[in-house]
Amino acid sequence: FYTVGYSALLRGSPNMDSLIAVGTTASFGYSIYSLIRIARGDLHGVHGLYFESVGVIITLILLGKMLEAISKGKTSQAIRSLMKLVPETARILREGEELEIPSEQLKEGDILILRPGSRIPADGIVKAGQSTVDESMLTGESLPIDKKADDSVFAGSINLNGAMQVVVSRVGEQTTLGEMIRLVEEAQGTKAPIARLADVVSGYFVPIVMLIALLAAAAWKLAGESWGFALSILVSVLVIACPCALGLATPTAIMVGIGKGAEYGILFKNGEAMELLHRMNTVVLDKTGTLTTGKPSLTDLIPADGFTRQDLLLWVASAEQSSEHPLARAIVDQAVHEQISLLTPEEFEALPGRGVLAKLGGMELLAGNERLMRERNISFGTLEQALNRLTGEGKTPVYIAAGGVAAGIAAIADTLKPDSFSAVQKLKNQGIEVVMLTGDDRRTAEAIAKEAGISEIQAEVLPGDKADVVKRLQEEGKRVAMVGDGINDAPALVTADVGIAIGSGTDVAMESADVVLMHSVLSSVPTAMELSRRTIRNIRQNLFWAFAYNTLGIPIAAGVLHLFGGPLLNPMLAAAAMSLSSVSVLLNALRLKRFKE
Repeated sequence: FYTVGYSALLRGSPNMDSLIAVGTTASFGYSIYSLIRIARGDLHGVHGLYFESVGVIITLILLGKMLEAISKGKTSQAIRSLMKLVPETARILREGEELEIPSEQLKEGDILILRPGSRIPADGIVKAGQSTVDESMLTGESLPIDKKADDSVFAGSINLNGAMQVVVSRVGEQTTLGEMIRLVEEAQGTKAPIARLADVVSGYFVPIVMLIALLAAAAWKLAGESWGFALSILVSVLVIACPCALGLATPTAIMVGIGKGAEYGILFKNGEAMELLHRMNTVVLDKTGTLTTGKPSLTDLIPADGFTRQDLLLWVASAEQSSEHPLARAIVDQAVHEQISLLTPEEFEALPGRGVLAKLGGMELLAGNERLMRERNISFGTLEQALNRLTGEGKTPVYIAAGGVAAGIAAIADTLKPDSFSAVQKLKNQGIEVVMLTGDDRRTAEAIAKEAGISEIQAEVLPGDKADVVKRLQEEGKRVAMVGDGINDAPALVTADVGIAIGSGTDVAMESADVVLMHSVLSSVPTAMELSRRTIRNIRQNLFWAFAYNTLGIPIAAGVLHLFGGPLLNPMLAAAAMSLSSVSVLLNALRLKRFKE
């Protein structure tokens, strides 16, 4: 208290330690003075001894700080739980020999030997074998996930019932688990905007309290009370007013809230994201990979007169074979499944937001959306009935034209995630407007939106225009959270008031977001919103009680009750009250640990 407190006082910025240092020093100094009086034969000086008060005050404050430390330790339990997920040792295959080594000695390229029931020590790719893996401690996903060759596995998850060999791709802090721990640690160390209120108040509070303490002591002395009585008033005011509870009100709740989020696979990157999320009244959901599984498949291939299904599949798959677009991959995967030998295009051009243009054997092939065909004045009138049926079923049509005429339609279906409908309903029940954002044509978008329970749709949106849609909503006075998973979602995630990246997403989307959902279930979004709401409510409760404690405590310590024949607050009781106020704020913050989805 003394080193920090007096240093701050000399710098002209007294803090809570300054209050304790000045109060106890004054008591101790006056006690020394009284002791000298007693030594000189003035026995009245015995009434001015406050040595035991100084000792008890410091003991009580240290006890309070110890309880604070214990409580703060509980707020960091989430990080410790995550750290314990990595096993101490790992079994690897090196030069044909199986070895057991400490996990921290693993390096990229090592081959892990995973037996049933073992915990995985590093991120990697399955080389051989198959199993089911429990990733619930990382993602919150309760169902085990099947793993086979070329699938990814993550440090901290549990290999359940099969043996596998895994090539290590990331170790230590670079693993998904390590990244989670880093994000949680960084976020718990940040301040929410609401914390600035406490900082501003504390900055003015300490000098004002010192002034009140001096004025109260002087007033009682002028009223005829003894120096000892005035000193007791001074010390009581300084000690009881220590704004420890005010300083703890926000950071403890933020730490517990962020830690609780990590338990559910929800990573808030900072305290500001935690605070802002509860204010959102509009959530924009990207369709592919967010509302839907993001793994579309080819369901229909309808040729126009003069063309065959085999021709269409060969041409489109050949044109799209180097594309990473989900719709393109669905067509290529089907061609591979049917063991069709693909051609090499002489020319290829990607048309962003429209489709592709390729030249195969001298023939110009177009594959894309309705907009592309309108731009090229290619009519699909003969296939209109089939188009209406497919879009009515919520399937995405890929228009195919060969040699400048309509050749057929491919239909791609991307099914809703199992929890999408219930997640949308939870958001609506929280009073939040839900908007679906997609590049699909309006008919397809409406079919998917109807299935998901969404009435507000933004369809036929080009990848580069997603951020503009978010801006328009903000200009309408809405506070917007954007949920997405792809590279083309990154500008919209940054533009939104709060960007939320969903777990199956790209690194770019994760980097652009304020909140990262470690698993790809949409129900994490309403859970994150509710956790933010509960955390901010807890902070407000803490701030209210901290302010109320000081508002009531200072007048009592100054002797207002004593003026009217009431009791006088002993400095030791003031110290106990101050410590209890801090502990009560911490205990209230720890109630957040009981939060459930």
